[in-house]
Amino acid sequence: MITDATAAFDLESLKRELAARVVQFARTDGVHETQIEGLAAIRASAPSQPLPSVYEPSLCIVVQGRKHARLKDETYTYDPLNYLVVSVTLPVIGQILEASHERPYLCLRIGVDRKLIGELLLQAGPTLVQRPASERGLYVAKTDGALLDSVVRLVRLLDKPRDVPVLSPLVLREIHYRALTGELGARLRELCIVDSQIQRIARAIDTLRTRFAEGFSVEELAAIAHMSPSSFHHRFKEVTAMSPVQFQKQLRLHEARRLMLTEGLEASVAAHRVGYESASQFSREYRRLFGAPPRREIDALRA
Repeated sequence: MITDATAAFDLESLKRELAARVVQFARTDGVHETQIEGLAAIRASAPSQPLPSVYEPSLCIVVQGRKHARLKDETYTYDPLNYLVVSVTLPVIGQILEASHERPYLCLRIGVDRKLIGELLLQAGPTLVQRPASERGLYVAKTDGALLDSVVRLVRLLDKPRDVPVLSPLVLREIHYRALTGELGARLRELCIVDSQIQRIARAIDTLRTRFAEGFSVEELAAIAHMSPSSFHHRFKEVTAMSPVQFQKQLRLHEARRLMLTEGLEASVAAHRVGYESASQFSREYRRLFGAPPRREIDALRA
């Protein structure tokens, strides 16, 4: 069935053009930043193992292939028909499911601009946004023709570097508008409402991320969010699918992994750097999250 939202667009032609253009500037596997601020392309030529990562607020639009994002015990699948909306910083397990040398996994990541969303809300009014069906900070929404068309026009600008400074802000504005008026726009809207509950949770998340080595009680985090401890704990779990303690633990383990992988720190040093007092506890929790003890898992990644 063709809906009014997609009738004016040839979705298959848009997908083919987008895939061809992304392949041109993402010629090797990995993450490729572009001339357009906030836009990056991701390419993989084979399916991956489940890989832990920290997702920043963004729109993740799959051009080709398919991927899972697991948040605690929940799994979100995104592909050329469904894009991922990340409204707050979250530790996630990602896994590329469909990819090959002939048809690599291709994904565009567009950073969410809170200021831009705020401007759109002032211009168009808050009533344009639908009510949310879920409180999670991670969602999957249908990719419609209007959104895909604007993404294609953004990627076309990469062939015309002189046009990027003038035209990319206009197209990014349209992409944010399309996401904001889509089925999951309410989560993006709340990010820009001063003192909304989602913004308060985001404030606590930012504190945990920038000060992950410090120990925080629920009461202290609730005070940062200007919420009662019981209300904060409930809302935090609604948004992140985990308790504040579990969330901080995952952030610490992710940061320790980064320190070992990119700075060559020993496991005990990295554990202490992120706030662990017990090396054995660190090793147990690291293995539980990443599937292997620290040294073995890092050696496998390097190999």
